[in-house]
Parts: sequence; structure tokens; C-alpha cells
Amino acid sequence: MHHHFDSATSTGSLMGMGNPLLDICATVEQDLLDKYDLKLDAAILCEDKHQPLYQELVDKYSVQYIAGGATQNSMRVAQWMLKEKKGKVAFMGCVGDDKYGKQLEECASADGVTVHYMKDEATPTGTCAALILGGERALVANLAAANNFKDTHLATEKAKEIVESSDFYYSAGFFLTVSVDSLVKVADEFVAKNKVVCLNLSAPFIIDFFGDQLATALEYADYLFGNESEAEAYGKKHGLGEDLSKVALAIAASTKKNAGRSRTVVFTQGNKSTIVACDGVVTEYAVDPLAADKLVDTNGAGDAFVGGFLSQLMEGADIKACVLAGHWAARYIIQTSGTTLEGTCAYKA
Repeated sequence: MHHHFDSATSTGSLMGMGNPLLDICATVEQDLLDKYDLKLDAAILCEDKHQPLYQELVDKYSVQYIAGGATQNSMRVAQWMLKEKKGKVAFMGCVGDDKYGKQLEECASADGVTVHYMKDEATPTGTCAALILGGERALVANLAAANNFKDTHLATEKAKEIVESSDFYYSAGFFLTVSVDSLVKVADEFVAKNKVVCLNLSAPFIIDFFGDQLATALEYADYLFGNESEAEAYGKKHGLGEDLSKVALAIAASTKKNAGRSRTVVFTQGNKSTIVACDGVVTEYAVDPLAADKLVDTNGAGDAFVGGFLSQLMEGADIKACVLAGHWAARYIIQTSGTTLEGTCAYKA
């Protein structure tokens, strides 16, 4: 079987596993947020009361359909940042056998990502309503098929090939609500071969309601990402206080499966400096401010940061170079609608 990853160059290869969702993006007014009890800058799972929202967006607003899902976004950005080094990034998740699923596959493939979806004949492809107001966003994910990923998919030949040939593995915390078994199965293989495992806290609700699943996954993480609201939620839940540097240090020092690698914790704080903790040391990296009139929307900023960071980690760059690439990618994405990647990436390391 032809090896789809190009191992001729020194760049490592990366795989992601997560929830492939089609983002339904619309600029809305406050009254729509109020109607569905939504807060800006929050990411939540769809409840019964949110079900009519998706159709309402399509019927009453000018919507954009954009390939989404946190992990898939990060994979697309990482591959884009690697420019001419094609075939370095793969992604697995579950979609429905429908037009949205095909749309997702076409978009990710067009961005150079190798997608190997599990297809659920009986369930529609997951969607995420992205409500934009004043540059901030509220996300409501209706996982649908994405919720049905099973570890049996990892037994397919293509999945085995992806796991085997990848040097880096990334999953957003959102996947912890779907299949911890799948995450652990891949992470165990990576730890056994001293390959790199990366995880994202993703949202305060993961910390608050999926704490056991997060604790299981965290032991595997060589790199843990999160933003300030997730870091605060973690600090609060675990009695670590409100100083995010201390929270980062505590997580960096917590139990770890692969003792051969130190854990690095990376907390972004929007336009404030990014906190990095490793081996008992905290370093902060300033973010170049973006003029307010250039901000389109913050949707996908965190995913883009991770994609940029991982693209340089794959190249063997130092932590500073990884963070700067993350900042660049996030800055690019907040100037576009959703995670839209156009043309050749202009990043210069």
C-alpha cells in the first residue's frame, strides 16, 4: 500500500482525531443570542431548546458554510502553514453519508489534509452554529454523526497506516465527550514509541462535566493547550487559585505516562501574552496587537494558534518559534470569517 505521507523531508507528520463539523456562520443581533440563552465567547453542546436555531439561521440570515470542528481546523491550518510540504497531516472523525459530509471532505482535502472519515449511514453530519456579534462568537455544536466515532474505525487499514506513520497526535478536548477509548488507544501507541501527544482543554464545560475523561487523557499529553477561560475553570475546579502561571505549572508537573518527555502547558489569553510552563519555568510571549477595525471574528483563533504552533513543532523548532507561529496563524484567522484559508500561506519562520 502506498505510504500517503511523504517522509522524504525531515518534517514530522501529524494526525488529528476529533469532531468534523460543518460551521453554519452568521452575523446576528443580541436578541437571537437572548432567545436561545447564548453567551458570546462560549462554546456549548446543543440541547433540545437549541434545535430550531440551525434552521432559523438558514432561513433568516445570510449564512456561510465553512469546514469546521476544532481539531479538523487545527489540522487544516497546520498543513497550510507547511506550504509546499504536502501530505503531512491527516484527520479522522465521523460524518454522515450526506452532502455536508462530502462538503467537509472536499474542503479539508482541498487544504491538503488526508481525511479518513468513519461514515454513519443513519445519522447526519454534525454542524456548529457560529453566531457572530461585534467580532465575538458563540458556538453551539450539534454533534450528530461526530458523536458516533468508534475505536473500531482504528482497525481499518488506512487508520493503522495513519497512526503508524504519524509522529505527532492532536485532539481537542471536545473529543472526550465522544470516544475516550479511541483517544487512549492512539495515545498508548504513541507513548510506547515515544511519539508526541497533544491535547486541548477546549471549553470550560469539558473541565466541569467531563473531568474524569480529561484526567485520563491529560496523563498522555506532552503538550496541553488552553485559553484563559479554560485555565481559570481548571484552576477553580482543582483548587489551584486564579494565577494562571501557577495553574500552568501545576498541570505541567502533574502525572504523566511518558516520563521521557516533560509536559509543556500553553495558555493563550486573546490579545494578552501567551503563558508557557515547562520544567518549573514560566515564560510569557507578547501578542502583537491587531487594530480593532481589522478584526472580523474570533471564531477559530484558538484552533489556528494550535495549527500554527504544531506546524513548527513538526519542523523541530524551539518553543518560541512555535508560539510565534501560533500567534501569526491566530492573527490571520481573526481577520477572516471562520477558518478560511486562502492562497499560499505567507508565514516566514
